[in-house]
Amino acid sequence: MRQDDSGNAHPPDEGAHADDAALIARCQAGDLSAFNELAVRYRNQVFAIAYNAVRNEEDAWDLAQEAFLKAWRNIGKFRGQSAFFTWIYRITVNLSIDALRRRRIEGGMEFDDDVAPARIEPGAATAPHGEPPPPQRLQNREIQARIDEALEKLSPEHRLVVVLREVEGLSYEEIAESMDCSVGTVMSRLFYARKKLQTLLKDVYDAI
Repeated sequence: MRQDDSGNAHPPDEGAHADDAALIARCQAGDLSAFNELAVRYRNQVFAIAYNAVRNEEDAWDLAQEAFLKAWRNIGKFRGQSAFFTWIYRITVNLSIDALRRRRIEGGMEFDDDVAPARIEPGAATAPHGEPPPPQRLQNREIQARIDEALEKLSPEHRLVVVLREVEGLSYEEIAESMDCSVGTVMSRLFYARKKLQTLLKDVYDAI
């Protein structure tokens, strides 16, 4: 994964870390220094996904540390069927979902992921985008607070799929792999999450 200027994490360019496999082999032989190299390589990206999920810096660092600890304890089970970054991403996503559930977020009506509309439009915008001129920054801070408040009302699974798609910029296939579900489930969750956000943020959209 790589980070853009906004601090958001993105999957690495193909072949960016071709030596991950060698480091993993050393990890599986008990070499902690090799795992430390992997942790340094991916810690910012792991923190980014945790922070964008829980929106609390201290909690995000705790989740990132927990993700790497869990990865180290289970490195022997890693078989290379996916990239290491996908594996650690999945661990972080699952831990973030558990953390959100512990907060007892009230997501309103829970949707059946297996029941999707016949026609889903995955390209619909979830939140306003674009860099504002300076006079609008205060207003945009207020808008961001409203968006965060609306995200808090989604179920953990629906919130994470929005974060992974809209903030992290992952493809549907990457989200499905990270959340261990089908692409259809990803699209269904994203559709319903967007519809709910559009309802909760109707006045924000109308003001833009």
